[in-house]
Amino acid sequence: MSYVLVSIACILILGTVSALWRAPDALTRINLMGPTVGIALPLLILAKLLSDPFDWHNLIRALLSIFGLWVVAAVSSFYMGRSVHDAVEDL
Repeated sequence: MSYVLVSIACILILGTVSALWRAPDALTRINLMGPTVGIALPLLILAKLLSDPFDWHNLIRALLSIFGLWVVAAVSSFYMGRSVHDAVEDL
């Protein structure tokens, strides 16, 4: 099962990389990171969780990691988008 999750995550990451190469500007590139941060990285965390024997401690750590990743990604995406938008607007 973990091989399937890793494969799906790799496909999402490759799709994001190919879209980043084609993106016309920095603001679009920031928005294209969503599938990788929102789906692919949590899938990799879940794959690691499923590859190990079940333990409540690891489950809680995985859930906290995914939640923390989403919170940090949302805040950082907001600030990067604001700074790029302000830089483009000043030109």
